[in-house]
Amino acid sequence: MKSNPSSLSVRGLNVHYGHEKIINGIDLLDIQSGKLTVLAGSNGAGKSTILRAIAGLIRARGSIEWEGKDLMTMSTNERAKIVGFMPQSISATYGLTVLESVIIASQTLTPVIGTTKHEDQALSTLERVGIIDLAMKHLGGLSGGQRQLASLAQSLVRNPKILLLDEPTSALDLRHQIEVMALLKSVASSGCIVIVVLHDLMLASNWADHLIFLHEGHIVGAGEPKAVLTSNLLEKIYGVKASIARTKQGTEHLVIHKLSTNMMLKEGEYYNG
Repeated sequence: MKSNPSSLSVRGLNVHYGHEKIINGIDLLDIQSGKLTVLAGSNGAGKSTILRAIAGLIRARGSIEWEGKDLMTMSTNERAKIVGFMPQSISATYGLTVLESVIIASQTLTPVIGTTKHEDQALSTLERVGIIDLAMKHLGGLSGGQRQLASLAQSLVRNPKILLLDEPTSALDLRHQIEVMALLKSVASSGCIVIVVLHDLMLASNWADHLIFLHEGHIVGAGEPKAVLTSNLLEKIYGVKASIARTKQGTEHLVIHKLSTNMMLKEGEYYNG
């Protein structure tokens, strides 16, 4: 059953690494549950930094409001009850099985001794992600793509209200990319706020409900994918001449023609068109 719609609003977010300003007063307003939101942009644009700031993993200034509450004022434990985070990669050196790692993730906030609650929850999540066959395999023996799917299970097992995923498909083959995007779409439809960082613009265009482009810590384009993903914007952000072909089935394909010298957006410039 779907829960009542909720939204997340980030206002005036600032993040510094030392003396370097990575995110400068960014606003992400009214990110809604029920929709899949994708953050895209060139390397170093600030996409991962925004996710880590929302998750409370790095120091930041500003406000992050969800259902009338400011996540920035919450304790680490309080925020972890609401937010699930999937990093770009997990260590391959852990001596844990996939099942053990997901059980531990489920126990982080609600440890229960002497019951099978967490094991059942973990097994159900592995089934949902499609990796039940990996349950007893050790993380260190998995491929990069398999570890990525295990990490996805770890982030899903506690049924977070806000799910943040940093390049969840980067190590996956084509079939698993589609399966993961379909799963995330389903999670969003169930009432969760889902924000995904993607470099694959075709995945972003064909699966996102809301697409946000970042450049050097600023939002430079946002809206429905078909409206925001244009040849001109790609040239401004990535420095490539490209065209976007739309099929009769409604999917989009990106064709790169050549590099361009007509870049970049100036600091703080919002590209429209």
